[in-house]
Amino acid sequence: MKTPNEEEYISSIVKAAVVAYAEGFACRHISEVDNPEGTINMKIHNVFIEALGPEIQYYTALSRSLDSSLGNMLEKLAITLAEQNYSVKRSVEGPLYHHQTQLIASILEQYKRHSKQPEVTDYSLTMLEEVSGDESHVRHDSDYYLYDSKQDMHYLIELKIGGDLDNKKARAEKEAILEQYAILSNLVGDTSKIKIYFATAYNRYGEGKAWTQQRVLQFFGHDELLIGKDFWNFICKSENGYRFVLNSYKENAHYIKDALDHIKATYLK
Repeated sequence: MKTPNEEEYISSIVKAAVVAYAEGFACRHISEVDNPEGTINMKIHNVFIEALGPEIQYYTALSRSLDSSLGNMLEKLAITLAEQNYSVKRSVEGPLYHHQTQLIASILEQYKRHSKQPEVTDYSLTMLEEVSGDESHVRHDSDYYLYDSKQDMHYLIELKIGGDLDNKKARAEKEAILEQYAILSNLVGDTSKIKIYFATAYNRYGEGKAWTQQRVLQFFGHDELLIGKDFWNFICKSENGYRFVLNSYKENAHYIKDALDHIKATYLK
């Protein structure tokens, strides 16, 4: 990221995202206080939680909303930061050959049966072999499809904020991103210019510790991971990206805390 002050620039983007999120979160929940179908009111009728008292009942309902909406904010923040360094698209569209879908199915079956550990070479060396015959025009929505024009590199990123990859959906997630890879391969004609990543906004095991979630590692190789710090550094195109993002978030987290206090005062009168 080429700016006069990289840290200040990243921090300003993070602050704007946090302030907008805090204001929107508070306004939405406060406006629903008398609405029986509001986000919090729809979640407070668990009689077993209710028996524990109104504060526990309130916090249980609010925490679910906070967790999901905060995740959405982080996804949007990452896109805004990525747009400063890459061309960002949210879909991949183009030709997909029958041979490629067969190759993908074969690779995924090996992963499913634990007969093979995922590696980039499983698909990168063979995706463009025999690209002829039956062809379909396919469009896939993508979490992040980034293009670095300076390096002439394409990146496909599957982002799960905390890394919780549902075991029932793991295969489908990898299948979708491999099909995107195949489509781009057909359009670009060079698999060395395309990379796939599974990314998380933070390391659930602690920053700097090994990522050991088997549901992820069953379908994604270690070279395909962007966990926590690595993800933010990549998005910001800076070795200090994670530090700048986290520092700014901590400095501005009081806006979210104030919003939560305001909501609490409204619901727990």
